[in-house]
Amino acid sequence: MRRRIRSRLLRTWRDLRYSSGLPPRQDRATARRASAALAATAARDVHLLIAAPGRGNIGDQALFEAFLENAPGPIIAIVRESDDFVVPDALRAKVEVFPLPSLVYGEGPAHEQAIRTFVELLRRARSLSIIGADIMDGRYSLRGSVRRAMLAEIGAVEGVPTRIVGFSWNGSPSFGARRALVRASRAGVVPLLRDPRSAERAIEHGISNVTLVSDIVFAATTTDASVAIPTVPFAIVNVSGLIARTTDQTAQYRRIIDHLRSAGLHVVILPHVIKDLSDDLVACRAVAEVVAGPDVTFVEELLPPAQIRALAAQATVTVTGRMHLSIMSMMGGTPAVTMATQGKVEGLMELIGAPELCVSPAGDFAGPVIASLAHVMPASSATRAAITAGLPRVIELARTNTAGLGEPVMIPAGKSS
Repeated sequence: MRRRIRSRLLRTWRDLRYSSGLPPRQDRATARRASAALAATAARDVHLLIAAPGRGNIGDQALFEAFLENAPGPIIAIVRESDDFVVPDALRAKVEVFPLPSLVYGEGPAHEQAIRTFVELLRRARSLSIIGADIMDGRYSLRGSVRRAMLAEIGAVEGVPTRIVGFSWNGSPSFGARRALVRASRAGVVPLLRDPRSAERAIEHGISNVTLVSDIVFAATTTDASVAIPTVPFAIVNVSGLIARTTDQTAQYRRIIDHLRSAGLHVVILPHVIKDLSDDLVACRAVAEVVAGPDVTFVEELLPPAQIRALAAQATVTVTGRMHLSIMSMMGGTPAVTMATQGKVEGLMELIGAPELCVSPAGDFAGPVIASLAHVMPASSATRAAITAGLPRVIELARTNTAGLGEPVMIPAGKSS
């Protein structure tokens, strides 16, 4: 109990510091000193990527792979630890994984050194891209959001074309995250918002250079059919460990799965995130234990994104609390009834043209999910037609995340020879 209270107090103190703007000011000063001490470089020869947290999150892995597939090489991918992501064999030749654990989440001397190393990397950079996803508005980690915006700002100030790749923006962002992103955008950073609602909110909040895209995972090109796919009609069901932190979903998912079974579908229960604090495996297991039977398969490991896409393309329908599982389902034309918790899912479904796929996971949510399933499951449903019609534009918008990365870079005087 004491440890938990201490942890909360430390987080509150840290959030107050980042809301004050003091840590970013210190980081900018460190970056200016580092830049002034560096000699000019001969060439800009790499594209820099600051990856999402990764490790145990299929969505972060899918974002990472989609960027590598669509961006020109060579790429230096800045990560926390070298095993946070798996680099597919086909992409190994174009990317160098560069662990810099203290850059986004560190403090003190280790973080200051990471800033200096980052500035050195910027001198080689043709571009800087930062995966934004759902980690820019301060709703998960204020420090992480402020740091990413600040690093983007440093990149732009150093004369490197800088973008924040495909992210959502909450209607009520944290003050510190909003201020940091406004400042970064005014320095020349291009914020790429991944749905119309997020783009509208960002503009309303004073963010400059807003560009509408879609999630970069829609631009992924690989599938891996080596995954075991049921030979009978089936549905994919994911139980979000993030939602499970505040809501017991077991009884509701039991009703949903009973409905899917009554419709003649085998059910594949699939975790999407396996990590501390938001572990789908625990939440999925709790449901699997009460619905166990020959017509239920419980997957107890994280599948690679390419396998997820192959599996989801063959499913009749998906029910999920994770947005990237929804995206990878709809890429194959499979409707995905998705729990909406952060305002990001509504914008996604508006973009794809199927708002009926959003359900709030509050109260007796099994009823609305079952009603949505009845609407979307028929092969001739309007939802399936909307997904088919909307996908080409959404895929084109996803490719905008990496558009122009291969173009020549104009370097400000004094930054490079």
